[in-house]
Amino acid sequence: MRLKALLWLPAAVVIAMALFELIMEPTPSERAQLGLIFGALMAVAAGAVLILPRWSERTPSIRFAIIAVGMTSFLIVAATAVVAAQQMFFSSHDLQLLLVVLGFGMIASFGFAFAVSRPITADLARIAESAQRVAGGDFETSTSVSRGDEVGDLADAFDAMARELHKAEERRLADDAARREFLTAVGHDLRSPLGSLQAAVEALQDGVAPDPARYLRSMERDIDALHRLVDDVFLLARLEAGAVDLELQPVDVTEIADEAIEVLRPTAHRLGIEVALDAPGSITAATAPEALGRVMRNLIDNAIRHSDSHVTVTISPDDQLRVRVVDDGEGFPPDFVERAFDSFTRADSARTRDGSGTGLGLAIARRFVTALGGSIHASPGPGGIVEFSLPRS
Repeated sequence: MRLKALLWLPAAVVIAMALFELIMEPTPSERAQLGLIFGALMAVAAGAVLILPRWSERTPSIRFAIIAVGMTSFLIVAATAVVAAQQMFFSSHDLQLLLVVLGFGMIASFGFAFAVSRPITADLARIAESAQRVAGGDFETSTSVSRGDEVGDLADAFDAMARELHKAEERRLADDAARREFLTAVGHDLRSPLGSLQAAVEALQDGVAPDPARYLRSMERDIDALHRLVDDVFLLARLEAGAVDLELQPVDVTEIADEAIEVLRPTAHRLGIEVALDAPGSITAATAPEALGRVMRNLIDNAIRHSDSHVTVTISPDDQLRVRVVDDGEGFPPDFVERAFDSFTRADSARTRDGSGTGLGLAIARRFVTALGGSIHASPGPGGIVEFSLPRS
């Protein structure tokens, strides 16, 4: 940048000499004198170009730097004008008048430099104060600086950074809260089967179990519950990390729904729940069969555990594949619908028919549906209603 400024100096001298030649029509001696004056001016200006930038970087005040640079530029021009006037044989009266005009110009230049630098330093001070507030954790701060120059660009960039930091802080707090809720929920769901296992083991070790076979069957159920919880947690973590590969292929959605119902029919029979499938024959869609099957099983299992007597699975072929799972239980409370698909959430754990379930079924279903390019939502009661849609191709 300094080299470019130095290159402008010879160009400025050439332009000034050309104008002098056109306007004044000087004699050879006047031309030589003015050339010497402009040459000296160029040398002084070159020194200022080399020194002032380095000096301004070390000055403690940008206002002082602006005023100093303005005054230096004015003094160089004023000195050149005085020397040129003397060489051009100005009268003493004309020279005095020139000095008065230059004095007024120096005062005006100082005032202009002060007036221009004042709002710049004030805006920079506001940006610095905002930076200190952000450093102290106040991410909602704003510089309130509105300018069209580089200082305004700096203020806009700072305000944008503060807004992003505020959003990041909100996400961090939300993640921390979710993490605490997650750990609390995992601990709660682990505590029940582990406590039951410990009690059963102690009873068997002490020989006080009246029916050891029944105790072993109970232990087996607790171990299965622990396996399901661990498997669901790992699956949810992989889904959130995008580490589950889904290969799309043409599948019979009706068949997948029927298989899911058959897998869960023993549970439904034990709870006295009837599960019905309502589908107009075979329905084909390009999707991931394992993911779709897991979504079906999770939704039907959740409906069975909250139903009073029957669950209906309805499949509607349209531009999109629509699957609706409805039970005749109390349904989702209105204030719970938005959180129904969050991890480890239950509207009322006492409402489940057998108290089981990890609280991850709907969360896993939502992530699978989203990964397949679809959407899923729940509707408030009466009756539990969950519906999801997927593209058919």
